Amino acid sequence: MKKTDLLNSEISEVVARLGHTDLLVIADSGLPIPDGVKRIDIALTKGIPSFKDTLNTVLTELGVEKAYIAKEMIDKNNDLYLYLLELFGEKLIIISHEDLKAMSKNAKAIIRTGEYKPYANIILESGVEF
Repeated sequence: MKKTDLLNSEISEVVARLGHTDLLVIADSGLPIPDGVKRIDIALTKGIPSFKDTLNTVLTELGVEKAYIAKEMIDKNNDLYLYLLELFGEKLIIISHEDLKAMSKNAKAIIRTGEYKPYANIILESGVEF
């Protein structure tokens, strides 16, 4: 049995396969998922699992070099923005929601959560741990 918090085998496999600068998206229930990008749908019901719970669990296994969020989050979901700013600090990069959707086309996978709050999406750029 695994010792880390991440028990979902599909997510764990994707994280293990990420190389430096590869992208992984954690999304709310409404973000469009581009054709050709692996969809890992863990949404169960409204709010379950939450964006924060999913992100925090993924971060037990993933080293992050940069994290991208939509600038619209600042006004439409400020509590989450402040949480991510504290979590990532200078690694947090603000882009438009349209740019975030365009970048998601290059992701290795998109994890769809049950999050029901606006703009609760993040692109994690894999770092190196050495």
